[in-house]
Amino acid sequence: MRLTDISLKTLQPPVKGQVTYADDTLPGFGVRVSQGGVKSFVVVHGRNRKRTTIGRYPTISLQDARKAAKQILAERTLGKHEAPPIDFEAGLKLFLAAHFPENYPKPRTRAETKRQLEKHFLPSLRHEKLEHIQAREISRIIDKMHKTPGEARHAFAVIRLFFNWAFRRGYVDRSPCERLQAPKQSLPRDRVLTQDEIRTVLGHARERDTTFNSIVQLLLLTGQRRGEIASLQADWIDFDSRTITLPATVTKNKRQHAFPFGEMAEVILKRALLQAQQSREERREYEDADEKALLLFPARGKHTAFDGWSKGKPNFDKGCPIDHWTLHDLRRTCATNLAALGVPVHVTEKLLNHISGTTSGIVAVYQRHAYMDEMRDAIERWELHLRSQ
Repeated sequence: MRLTDISLKTLQPPVKGQVTYADDTLPGFGVRVSQGGVKSFVVVHGRNRKRTTIGRYPTISLQDARKAAKQILAERTLGKHEAPPIDFEAGLKLFLAAHFPENYPKPRTRAETKRQLEKHFLPSLRHEKLEHIQAREISRIIDKMHKTPGEARHAFAVIRLFFNWAFRRGYVDRSPCERLQAPKQSLPRDRVLTQDEIRTVLGHARERDTTFNSIVQLLLLTGQRRGEIASLQADWIDFDSRTITLPATVTKNKRQHAFPFGEMAEVILKRALLQAQQSREERREYEDADEKALLLFPARGKHTAFDGWSKGKPNFDKGCPIDHWTLHDLRRTCATNLAALGVPVHVTEKLLNHISGTTSGIVAVYQRHAYMDEMRDAIERWELHLRSQ
């Protein structure tokens, strides 16, 4: 039959099931009428006679449906096949396996990419087909991170990488990220805690013996990065020389970093080590605790480094009433105060394992002086200053 607006209105629903009425003017095109009277435009195409639903009548007009059917048939003829249906969760697993094989040389990059995708995108896109995900859905997720612009930029870079991979694999015809702009780069933070704020943070951290509180104190006492302190293992610490040696696998610049610690830090480290040893002995009583490296600050119930930042910091702030600050501000506070105490900038940079003009390039290659004595003197000055607060 020739489908017209008049004939569409007169089509009666079947007693049961569905019936399809083919359009004589366009092979493969027709309308399917259900038992409930719902009329949907369809087009059948390909060697396997695949049926694609275009939309319901009268939401979609006959003219628009016929035009869409012609487009689908034309793309099939030209070899533009539909992307294979795959949801976001399945695509994520394939992406991680294909883009980051077992021998991938940067495991931390893989872990961070996986974390970003699973934390920000998986919850809302889990069952969405990749070809149906729109730019506005990506924007909505990114916009929710406006308070953490750095995280937003990283999340956008990761989701763009994911959809570029999906496009190359043929799972999508185009990336929903291609017309989106990356979030603006945040201005560098310059927050340095005042002396009153330092006293408040340290005082609150000392009130309770928790993993997070211990890490906060060590961040301020040593000036190291939070991931480095959270990853501390017993065999990295030499209590005889009061030195910690971080392997290249955990440092930001991928270089081994040895630095001294003072008496205040020693108390915290020894207490954390004792608790870690006791916890291992308790596990051995009811399970086969292996001899993996002993973490000073393990995540709860896991043999991985502490990662409870999203809960730990807000809980800490409830009892620490100062203006907004981040854990990284403690590193900046340490460096700023060392300068105020007369520590040369190159010694501070060496202590913080920070590469800049004074300790990079040809200087870093040929400079063999470790500055351990100078760093130890800086730490002693810093702890003496903190004790006087």
